[in-house]
Parts: sequence; structure tokens; C-alpha cells
Amino acid sequence: MNINRDMKILLVLTVALGIASPGLAQRRMSGGEGLPKYDPSTEATVKGTVEKVTQDTSPMGWPGTHLALKTGAETLDVHLGPSAFLTAKKFEIAAGDQVEVIGSRIEYEGADTLLAREIKNGDKILILRNAQGISQWSAGRRR
Repeated sequence: MNINRDMKILLVLTVALGIASPGLAQRRMSGGEGLPKYDPSTEATVKGTVEKVTQDTSPMGWPGTHLALKTGAETLDVHLGPSAFLTAKKFEIAAGDQVEVIGSRIEYEGADTLLAREIKNGDKILILRNAQGISQWSAGRRR
């Protein structure tokens, strides 16, 4: 057993993990690399019928509650936010509901997407983000 060689290997591994760990932790905390940010300049109001409600829990995807929203000639992917936030606010939504959504209209992975800031379902309104796009569930921790 060569102690010097083993110590060198251990030192290299420790340094490599020390460099990689903060980046990996930040990626996990932010929900993934390359997820789009809310852009107030692209804000739009859309009305439509909910075709499908899904909860994505994949750490490699875009976690949270998504809607397939039929708005006439098109179907938009609407990202509401973390499913736990909607549950905590007792906001329910189902296929067939008629909703109005205010959000940042973007393209994500080649598809028209709406990052919701506010959603109205019947007489219930859920505020998901403020006018600058800062999410209510993060309580402004990102800025």
C-alpha cells in the first residue's frame, strides 16, 4: 500500500467534490438549469378551457402543476407553480374548467408556454407571482 499515492488520490477527490458540490446544490435548489424566468414585458391575458392538469415531479423537468389550456386555435402549456403551493392555498383546478390566466408568454423547449402570475377559476383567484414575476412560494428569496 502506497500511502503517499492514496493521500494524493484522496486530496484530488476532495478538491473535485468541493468544486462540484455548490453547483450541483444550486441546480437542485433552483429546480434545474435553463428554466425560463418570468418576463413582465411578455405578459398576456388568456382565457380558455383546461384540457388536462398534470403534476410534474421530475427533478430533470419543470416541477409543479401544469395545465394544457385550449384558447381557441391553440393549446398552451401553462405552468402554475409548485403543486404543494396550490394545495396549501386550497386552489383546485380540473379538466373542463374555464379559466383566465395572466402570465409571461414564452417559448420553452419549442412550445408556447405561459408562466402564470395569476389564475382565475370561477370566483376564485390565485396570485402566484407579483408584477415583477417573483413567486409567492419563494417569498422573494431569489432577489
